[in-house]
Amino acid sequence: MTTFHSLISQALNIPERQVSKTIELLNEGATIPFISRYRKEVTGGLDEVQIGQIKDNLDKLTELKKRKATILSSIEEQGKLTPELKKRIEESWDATELEDLYLPYKPKRQTKAEIARKKGLEPFAEIVFKQNERDLSARVLPFLNEEVKDEDEALQGARDIIAEWVNENEEARNTIRNSFERTAVISSKVIKGKEEEGAKYQDYFDFSEPLKRASSHRLLALRRGEVEGILRVSISPDTDSCIERLKHKFIKGRGEASSHVETAVEDAFKRLLKPSIETEYANLSKTKADEEAIRVFAENLRQLLLAAPLGQKRVLGVDPGYRTGCKLVCLDAQGTLLHNETIFPNPPQNERSKAASKVAHLVETYAIEAIAIGNGTASRETEKFITEIRYDRKVQVFVVSENGASIYSASPIAREEFPSYDVTVRGAVSIGRRLMDPLAELVKIDPKSIGVGQYQHDVDQGALKKSLDQTVESCVNAVGVNVNTASKHLLTYISGLGPALAKNIVAYRTEHGAFRNRRELLKVPRMGEKAFEQCAGFLRIQGGENPLDNSAVHPESYPIVQHMATDLNCSVEELITNKELKKKLDLKKYVSDKVGMPTLQDIIEELDKPGRDPRQAIKVFSFDPTIKTIEDLREGQVLPGIVTNITNFGCFVDVGVKENGLVHISELADRFVSDPTEVVSIHQHVTVKVLSVDMGRKRIQLSMKL
Repeated sequence: MTTFHSLISQALNIPERQVSKTIELLNEGATIPFISRYRKEVTGGLDEVQIGQIKDNLDKLTELKKRKATILSSIEEQGKLTPELKKRIEESWDATELEDLYLPYKPKRQTKAEIARKKGLEPFAEIVFKQNERDLSARVLPFLNEEVKDEDEALQGARDIIAEWVNENEEARNTIRNSFERTAVISSKVIKGKEEEGAKYQDYFDFSEPLKRASSHRLLALRRGEVEGILRVSISPDTDSCIERLKHKFIKGRGEASSHVETAVEDAFKRLLKPSIETEYANLSKTKADEEAIRVFAENLRQLLLAAPLGQKRVLGVDPGYRTGCKLVCLDAQGTLLHNETIFPNPPQNERSKAASKVAHLVETYAIEAIAIGNGTASRETEKFITEIRYDRKVQVFVVSENGASIYSASPIAREEFPSYDVTVRGAVSIGRRLMDPLAELVKIDPKSIGVGQYQHDVDQGALKKSLDQTVESCVNAVGVNVNTASKHLLTYISGLGPALAKNIVAYRTEHGAFRNRRELLKVPRMGEKAFEQCAGFLRIQGGENPLDNSAVHPESYPIVQHMATDLNCSVEELITNKELKKKLDLKKYVSDKVGMPTLQDIIEELDKPGRDPRQAIKVFSFDPTIKTIEDLREGQVLPGIVTNITNFGCFVDVGVKENGLVHISELADRFVSDPTEVVSIHQHVTVKVLSVDMGRKRIQLSMKL
């Protein structure tokens, strides 16, 4: 494992001691959120991203170690494992180099070279490859038999074997890789007859670009077009240069044998090396594109999950519609469903007066404080209708993204929560709750269905799931949850818990009532000291026996806070509420071999604002009332909008019509922008100018350069 520490330290440019301590914590079962928040002294203050990178590298090296064991075992079974080869394999931690070392010994299918070997032509191939013989006709005679009928067949077999040797030569493979790295071009052509079916790929019907300059979204679009049978995609280096470099390495003269080696080298490149390295680079470019797309998706998801919450308010959720009406649900401050019904203010029924009366009555009866309207079909008309009603109180109206609400409403989670209600009621509840607490509601939905991804179905699904799960876990723990109100789905993502313990916590509080203090969590079945250590700091208890239980101060640090209070001759509660008292503390006095200044500063920061939600306050937003459909848009209009999705080529903005408009990266600011997230974030309120509207393709081009 010492090697792992050193390799990861070099790869990430993090001191080896910090890497070593972090790996120790990970191996002990500590989670990334716990380590980054409560073990700063141990790791030297590494953040979640760095700890995650250490874990990813550790996982890759562990897999590579297993692969090395398999390779060594395979070569040893063949009796071909020399001390030199064993040393090279054991010292290599490069996956490509390992596979190159293994290639000559890898069990092969029935290749041309293998057929020639079985005919006994390998010794003759060695003679040709040395290029010392002037008279090959004389040397070939001993190799002619019933299976090898003449000289031409023998020479062909020899060339096949030589071609395989060239392909398996480590230096030759690196030579071709070098050419791919410098000169490879990715090209695509439309498959004949697929022009109409693949109209959305028309930008790639006759396309080529240097591979090293191809952006991730373009690579993923090309690959999707290829998978769908619309495009034929290839990656090619400078062929003449590749062959010349190989000839320079393998050809040693101008005789007859050299001409056969030259033919074998050309065959090796075209038939074996180029397809093999092309596949390698296709996979490599796909991996890089995946990583970039997953990074963008994860960042979008983080922003969406940490969107501003309304908080515990009584909400009327509205799932708008035309023919089927608008589904209304009344929720209490905890998100409990109190009432539901349907109104028909929009065409074709147009029962506006009756519907307005019902809405006003519900607002009064259930003391509604805010109304959440889904942003789908009939959203604009419903918003206008709702805002024109006169209420007996001040009511805020919000338009809420309903991406994924339909997925939730038909899910087992929704059926378990609302077994006696149909999908329309569940969808309206999801819209209302999403206004109150986006994080708590969105964790119930597969992140891929939330609508903030880029080619999410084309990237490596395992890597995507891992990244998104880590993002959800990070967000949930950054905010913290109320252990007495949180759903089991939200609790699942808390550090150290998981589905089983989350379910047990909910079952325990159902049977015994609300938790009164954090230590009571240890009475939950299967909650051991380790799990408690990992989760306790992220679980809040409002109005409990100890005010620190509603803060991010970990129970292991309670004695420190008590010590501070004792020194100031006050209670812990007074220490929390009185800022002047905290200013009198000399933190150096509380430093020990286990607790340093980073933890002490975190404690003081938390005592200043215990249980503070790190998310921003929510703001009301209104679209331009004159814009309802794409037909209402005109070039040059300046409109308010909301950022709905971010990609690495720009962002999409909702300006109040069904189709979102694109602000290309070049139109985000009056300066060069390399990453759109430098300028915009999900759900950000922006002002945009309409550059163009393509009615045929339903495309809107916008600019933020005002």
